[in-house]
Amino acid sequence: MSSPSALVHAYESGCGAPASEPAEIPDPGGLLAATLPVWALAAGSVAAVGAAANRVRAAQGLDPRPVRVDPGRVAGAFASERVLRIDGAPPAAFAELSGFFPAADGWVRTHANYPHHRDRLLAMLGLPPGADAAAARARFAARPAAELEDAAAAAGALIFRVRTEQEWAASPAGTAARGGPLIAVEPRTPDGRGGFSRDATAERPLAGVRVLDLTRVLAGPVATRTLALLGAEVLRIDPPAMPEIAWQYLDNCQGKRSALLDLRGGLAAFTALLAEADVLVTGYRPGALEALGVAADRPGLVHARLCAWGESGPWGGRRGFDSLVQAASGIALLEGTDGAPGALPAQALDHASGYLLAAGILDALRARAEDGRGRTIRAALARTAAWLLAAGGRTPGHGPATPPDAAATVTHGPVVGARPAVPGYDDYPWPAPPYGADPAAWR
Repeated sequence: MSSPSALVHAYESGCGAPASEPAEIPDPGGLLAATLPVWALAAGSVAAVGAAANRVRAAQGLDPRPVRVDPGRVAGAFASERVLRIDGAPPAAFAELSGFFPAADGWVRTHANYPHHRDRLLAMLGLPPGADAAAARARFAARPAAELEDAAAAAGALIFRVRTEQEWAASPAGTAARGGPLIAVEPRTPDGRGGFSRDATAERPLAGVRVLDLTRVLAGPVATRTLALLGAEVLRIDPPAMPEIAWQYLDNCQGKRSALLDLRGGLAAFTALLAEADVLVTGYRPGALEALGVAADRPGLVHARLCAWGESGPWGGRRGFDSLVQAASGIALLEGTDGAPGALPAQALDHASGYLLAAGILDALRARAEDGRGRTIRAALARTAAWLLAAGGRTPGHGPATPPDAAATVTHGPVVGARPAVPGYDDYPWPAPPYGADPAAWR
C-alpha cells in the first residue's frame, strides 16, 4: 500500500487548507512504471481533488464521498492519449518535428505540434516551411544545444537543451522552479460574493459556479474538465484564428461548452463574461493576458494561473510544455537508456499539475464562501517537476509500464476515451461538444 499524504500535505501547505488523511492506495504494479515516483505524483494529485471536493461538500452541509483512487483509472487518465481512439484509430500525439534531436554537443527536445510553432522552428533553422525532420536534424547536429535553445527563445520557437538533473538544479531557472509550494495562493480583498448555489448536491458540489477556461495542452484543460465533472459551468474560449488540435480537444473538453472569441476585437464581450465568472483559468505566459487589456483583478474572482516555468526567475516569460520541462529539468535523462534521453510513461507533469490546480480552486471557492475574498492561484509544470525530482522512492531497474486497461475507457460514438480519474464518477457530464459551437455567453 502507498499513501499520497506527502504530496497532499505539500499542496496544502500552499493553499492553507486543513489537513486531511487521504485514503491509502493499492500498489499499482507496473502502471505508470518509471525511475521517478510517477505513481505517487499521479495518485496524490487525484486524491487531492477528492479531499478538496469533500471540504467543499462539508462547507455546504453535504455528505462526503469516499476518496478511493482506482489505479486503473488514474493510469488511463494520465496516459489518455494512449487509450484515445477516434473512429478506431489512435491519435498522432507528437508531430514529425516534435521530439529529441542530437545537437553538436548533446541533445535537444523540440515541440512543434501547432503549425505556428513548426513555422517558427523552421524559420529559426533557416529552412523553408515544408522542410522535413531529416533537414531539421542536419541543422540541429551542426550547432551546440545551448545555442539552439537561446536562438529558439529569441524566435518564439520551442527548443530546449536536455540537461542532467544536477545541471538543472544549479541553474538560475532550476533554482527558481524549486521555490514556493506546489500551489501558491494569494488572497484578494473581499467583495461580498462567495456563497454556493442552493442547487449543489453531493455529486455536483460546484453547481452554479461559472468557470472561464482560457487554457490548452494539457494541465489547464485537465483542471477545468475536473471542475465540470463536479458540476461547474465551464465555458472554454478559443481564438478563431488559432484552431485547437482536434484530438486534444476531444480528449480534454468533456463536460464543457466551447466558444470562439478574439480577445483583441472582442474584449468588451469577454469583460462582460468575466464580470459574471467565479473562476478564471488561464495558461498564458506572465503578462500576456494583461497585454491584451484583460483586467482579471476583481476582488472576488478566483484566478488560477498556470505556466510552464514559473512566473519568477529567468524563464518566467518562456513558452513550454510538459515534454520540454522533462527535457530541461533532467527527467528525460533519468528516464532514458544508454545515454539517450527518454520520457515519463505519461505527460505526468501536465496531468498532476491540472489536478492540483483543480484542488486549489476548490479550496479557494470554499474559503471565498467564508470570507468573500477571491484568490490568485499559481501553478507551474517546472514546480511539479521539482517535487518529482525531490521525492524519494526511485526505481531505476523498473520494467516497462503496463498499458492502460481498456476497462478504464468510455465510448461516445466514434470516440473512445479515458474514464475520469476522480473517485466516484464513471463519466463526464457529456462528451466534448463541436469545437466553437456555443455562444460566448453564460447559460
